[in-house]
Amino acid sequence: MELNGKKILIFGMGVSGKGVAKLLSHLDVSMVLYDGNTDLDKEALLNELNLKGRAEVVTGELNEKSFEGIDILALSPGISINAPYVKMAQDCGVKVLGEVEIAYEISKGRLAAITGTNGKTTTTALTGEIMKAAFEKVFVVGNIGTSFASVAAETTDDCVIVAEISSFQLESMEEFHPEVSAILNLTPDHLDRHGTFENYAMTKLSITDRQTADETCVINYDDEYLREISRNITPHICYFSLKEDLAEGIVLNGDVITYKKGGEVTPIINRYDMNLLGDHNVENVMAACGIALAMGVDLDVIRETVRNFKAVEHRIEYVCTKNGVKYYNDSKGTNTDAAAKAIGSMTSPTVLIAGGYDKGVDFTDWIMGFNGKVKDMILIGQTAEKIKETAISCGFTNIHMCEDLTEAVKKASELAVDGDCVLLSPACASWGQFKSYEQRGDLFKKLAKEL
Repeated sequence: MELNGKKILIFGMGVSGKGVAKLLSHLDVSMVLYDGNTDLDKEALLNELNLKGRAEVVTGELNEKSFEGIDILALSPGISINAPYVKMAQDCGVKVLGEVEIAYEISKGRLAAITGTNGKTTTTALTGEIMKAAFEKVFVVGNIGTSFASVAAETTDDCVIVAEISSFQLESMEEFHPEVSAILNLTPDHLDRHGTFENYAMTKLSITDRQTADETCVINYDDEYLREISRNITPHICYFSLKEDLAEGIVLNGDVITYKKGGEVTPIINRYDMNLLGDHNVENVMAACGIALAMGVDLDVIRETVRNFKAVEHRIEYVCTKNGVKYYNDSKGTNTDAAAKAIGSMTSPTVLIAGGYDKGVDFTDWIMGFNGKVKDMILIGQTAEKIKETAISCGFTNIHMCEDLTEAVKKASELAVDGDCVLLSPACASWGQFKSYEQRGDLFKKLAKEL
């Protein structure tokens, strides 16, 4: 879509909104910067963004008149496409585009985009490292920490962009078109926003909507629901599987991740030659290998990068050992499936710290999957009572309620004995008590190290 000459209302002056404003400042557009905070210092905001004389700042409540003359509403991922203001804008004939969509339309180069419920950050980080080893100019963007909007103006025709894309971002896509996409897995998440698992899953699948038959989508064959709903997508499917010996795709042959194509069987790497632990990380590596191969990266480059890659921060991250107890930070385990994988990676009796913002999911299967690994569970946050009730109904009663993470870490240190692990893997989002999972994980690490 042509953006030049348009009048754009940027909704929200958080990191995403400011990134869009800076990006659009490179174009011939007129901007309205909106934030609900009536105490916002308008002058300071315009100075910060270097937009004095080029943009108008509006705060407080919006109404239909607010959208008069507006062509595009630029939406941050945190605002639902179904929010009242968004619906009001659409009723006024305003086109709604997300931050990633706007960044995509301005960007240049080749794009690989990764989505799914779990494993996105590790897979994106690893794919980014592989691309950096293979190409001269690479940008790693999206939910991984660097907004697409903040770098889109720097991209060139010969660069490669690797993007971690959430379901929130996919809601407001119009022309977003990756050369290679990947959907890692699908489990219930963000049902408070999407309403049903089916809606959530179809939003994830929309990452392939504009791909062509000669492009590629990397799909987890072992996820039966994902495999079924993706059968009729347009791009070529490159499957990866931990469980099945596929004729084509990326499989685990014994302990060796192996690439199979056209009758040829090519070993990539032994899982025990990697720094990443657990079956879920084998899947992440398989997905990254599939993406890289589809982008034309040499196998030797892939192999060497995978061998040297280390786990990302806040994902089953070893923190320290205190009095013989190992502390692990899995603050990025923001849903039950991710938290289950973290628990499964523990090799010792585990004191689990869980709980947080309620995204409307059921905790039964997660608790039933503890399989004797969790000796005590400490609960914090909005979901604490809900998880407690579910756990008791499942027959798990070693439960301790704490007001906050500081109290929880102290309690964990009292419960754990020499040889145990303490794992922060909340199975819930951080909102409510924290601004982000990073802030939650950083505090956990600080508290553990200070014990």
